[in-house]
Amino acid sequence: MGETVLPLSLLALLGLLLLAAGIEDARQRTISNWTNLAVALLAPAWWWSQGYALWPDVAMQLALAFVVLLIFAGVFAIGAMGGGDVKLIAALALWLPLMPLLALLMVMSLAGGAVTLIMMIERRLHNTSGQLEIPYGVAIAFAGLLALREPIINQLS
Repeated sequence: MGETVLPLSLLALLGLLLLAAGIEDARQRTISNWTNLAVALLAPAWWWSQGYALWPDVAMQLALAFVVLLIFAGVFAIGAMGGGDVKLIAALALWLPLMPLLALLMVMSLAGGAVTLIMMIERRLHNTSGQLEIPYGVAIAFAGLLALREPIINQLS
């Protein structure tokens, strides 16, 4: 039981940070750099708690996060996503191996589509105009929280 306290604490903290990011984005359409930084800076503690070796485990996580950052920086560059969203996805990539990360991205895309649809319906109901700002952090947080279920179950097993 003692060896599961740190990993479960880290996962709980990550979950709280994701909730905070989702709520912040829903309310203000922004995700603070402090939240993203906290998610990123907690990842090395997660790696240590999981016994990751510098090579290849940590190197793989850093490479995945870098590739995710590059891809979503392109999405940001075309105006399809905010900078805080991009940073949050990249910070989450530090926590997840390739297959769970791909699953997170799939769920995030579906949830993002649902959030977009809801925002479009709300706009139509209230007959408003202007640029539609999608709180994509809500979708990222939802997908991230869903992705945490497997590590939590693994820690409890």
